[in-house]
Amino acid sequence: MENNTNQENSDALENVSFACIRPEILYFGTPVVLISTIDREGKVNLAPISSAWALGYSVVMGIGTESKTMENLRETGECTLNFPEGALWESVERLAPLTGKYPVPQDKADKFRFESNKFGVAGLTPCDSEVVKPPRVLECRLQMEACVKSVRRISEPDVQAGIVEVKVVRVHARNDLIIDGKYIDPKQWKPLIYSFRHYFTLGCDLGKTFRSKI
Repeated sequence: MENNTNQENSDALENVSFACIRPEILYFGTPVVLISTIDREGKVNLAPISSAWALGYSVVMGIGTESKTMENLRETGECTLNFPEGALWESVERLAPLTGKYPVPQDKADKFRFESNKFGVAGLTPCDSEVVKPPRVLECRLQMEACVKSVRRISEPDVQAGIVEVKVVRVHARNDLIIDGKYIDPKQWKPLIYSFRHYFTLGCDLGKTFRSKI
């Protein structure tokens, strides 16, 4: 029976074809992050980002070089990373066409508008952080306070973005998301995923890796 199945799979794959394409963007699917920053005057900015990954307690993000977020990170070196779930996608989308930079950068002027009160427009609630100055987003069940370690410009000449590495200094998780006192329960955690400019959330649990401790 197994040999027959393998043969059927092999036969099916022989009929599969591929084409070389050049998508406008390569957002193949990462969790959305709401990044909160402040400027030298203490004014808060909140923005969604869609390029972020973590290794250990370091998080690497792709952020527009002309954005208010990047300006604030360079000035004050602190942020909070707030991870919305699927139910918050409309709040995220309300933030998407906004910028905290005034005047609006020329390359954004045709699609973005200035807004100083982004928390209010998105219908989200700021709450105090413990280590850094930028506030957290109360509605996000997972939040991280972080400090900037390095900033560098991305090497692609046509991409106006930089690569920012931050060190996470405090993690906050809502009690209903915690298991065994220190782990995030993956069956409860449903992050908002941004894939090729569409919003998704996680589906069913397929299993766990051998390194899982829960």
